Amino acid sequence: FCLLFTIPLLLHMILPFHLLHHPVVQLMLCLPVYITGLSYFGKSAWGSVKEGFLNMDVLIFIGSTAAFVYSVVGLFILANADYLFFETSASIITLVLLGNLIEKRSIKRTRTAVASLTELQPLKARRIDFYGDDKFEVITEIDRHDIKKGDHFLVSTGDGIPADGTVLWGKGWADESMISGESLPVVKKISDPVITGTLLNEGTLKIRAEAVGKETVLSKIIDLVNDAQRNKPKIQKLADRITSVFVPVVLGISALTFIANYLIFHNSFEQSLMSSIGVLVISCPCAMGLATPTAVMVGIGRAAKKGILIKGAQSLETLASVKTVVFDKTGTLTTGKFRISRITATGVSEEEIKTILASLEKYSSHPIAKSIVEELKDQKTFTVQEVTDRKGLSISAIDLAGNRYEAGSYKIASAITNDRSYNVYVLKNGTLAGMADIQDEIRKEAKAAIKFLKSTGIKAVMLSGDREEICKSVAAAVGIDNYFSEKLPEQKLAIIRDLMLEAPTAMVGDGVNDAPSLTAATIGISLSNATQVAIDAAQIILLQSNLNLLADAIRISKHTLLTIRQNLFWAFFYNIVAIPIAAIGLLKPIVGAASMAFSDVIVIGNSIRLRTKKLS
Repeated sequence: FCLLFTIPLLLHMILPFHLLHHPVVQLMLCLPVYITGLSYFGKSAWGSVKEGFLNMDVLIFIGSTAAFVYSVVGLFILANADYLFFETSASIITLVLLGNLIEKRSIKRTRTAVASLTELQPLKARRIDFYGDDKFEVITEIDRHDIKKGDHFLVSTGDGIPADGTVLWGKGWADESMISGESLPVVKKISDPVITGTLLNEGTLKIRAEAVGKETVLSKIIDLVNDAQRNKPKIQKLADRITSVFVPVVLGISALTFIANYLIFHNSFEQSLMSSIGVLVISCPCAMGLATPTAVMVGIGRAAKKGILIKGAQSLETLASVKTVVFDKTGTLTTGKFRISRITATGVSEEEIKTILASLEKYSSHPIAKSIVEELKDQKTFTVQEVTDRKGLSISAIDLAGNRYEAGSYKIASAITNDRSYNVYVLKNGTLAGMADIQDEIRKEAKAAIKFLKSTGIKAVMLSGDREEICKSVAAAVGIDNYFSEKLPEQKLAIIRDLMLEAPTAMVGDGVNDAPSLTAATIGISLSNATQVAIDAAQIILLQSNLNLLADAIRISKHTLLTIRQNLFWAFFYNIVAIPIAAIGLLKPIVGAASMAFSDVIVIGNSIRLRTKKLS
């Protein structure tokens, strides 16, 4: 809209078309643009002043208004064409609005994290109703909102848990990694608690609802996300920080210009006032509106080519300032796929331990057993008979020669060894044959990503809900010196806030339990294979789920910020040089037009240079 009026205003400087040179025509062309700018920037500027700081919109409002008033006074009172700066007023508003449009088009909209958290709750639940003095059970499918505290419900393999509760009957394995950070599936048996939104990988359970609605763990995480959004400190843009200093200085120069012209040089009141306003006219650089958006547009585009999604312009500026990066463990530093990390053979060879595991675990439905079978799919096996699956404890069998083998948890070997550091223990004819440790596979690029952070002076921290011994092992493997283990979502949030008091802090996470921390951190970063909750809470997404992209994102952010600084320098440079000319009353339209043109060309050209610039 504004371009339709601004372009003819600018054309009058190069076209000998008499109508465009008429002051009243220029006023009519400028007026719609000025009114648009007044409604758009005026509210923001006034809100900024009320909050006690001066943002970029204050300078835009002052500059465009000064140019408009200066021109109106020159037209109707002084009748002097040297005072006509209608094109300057219109250009300031139009270019800044254009910059805002560029910025908005560079941002992809996503759903809120809170909405995604809500979607984690199963839509339906299978309630158990009792009849005939509780002798008969009837299963009724109901909406999750109809579950009441004390209700009994049935959950089978693959179902989501519809309410926080206690297991009354059955046994199974639940994936709680997205809530608690526990990497391995958790066994659920009678009297064990279950959490809304977690998934039952294997088994069948009858559960009594203990907490529903706002009382569930998931609802409390939603509350934490809302709290993090409300209390997240507002980060001021670089342009706003510069403006907060520049505006008072310009206003001071303008006041001194009037005083000097009127009281010292004894110029007329009108001339002194016009010189004072002239300082305000020339002080607002048109290119300022393009300085940040053009650099951000190129930076976001370059990041996208690398496989990095930047959700907002502010994210690039913010990432460049980060001094601490906090990583979740499960699914972030690790892949979420379980692998055999070590095998210790005691009574037989390591190869025989693999053969025993491959032969026995294929008869088990336990998630760890499935991971072992997948990894040992090429391992030779022996024929077994009399297979016994003791759910949650072990699986045993006898081979054709009569040897009895058993593989299971520490409980089957507790009378033989005090070493509890393994996941699986193997017995042969009642004696300990060996142990195997199953761990979440560490991402191949994780160590290199941490090394890059350290080389740039950025502190790396690991923050997990998983067990101490597992966290210690992963931290050592990837080169992280500082880690926190066994932390609940609210504890994670508190740690992030404490770290932010020391330095700007980024959080890299993928789970539901990371959402509050991702929201509260200076900037949140997630992987593309993360939960939708984490993706929505983060401002930067690594689309290939590759931690090496974090280094690229940091490089791009730092060079984008450098480009913004360079752009702002050139945006202000010509105008600052022209301020003394305005102060002594020699400001001419040609001076304003020249400074505007030079700064616009340099700013746009410098931003385009970022597309091919080598990122050191």
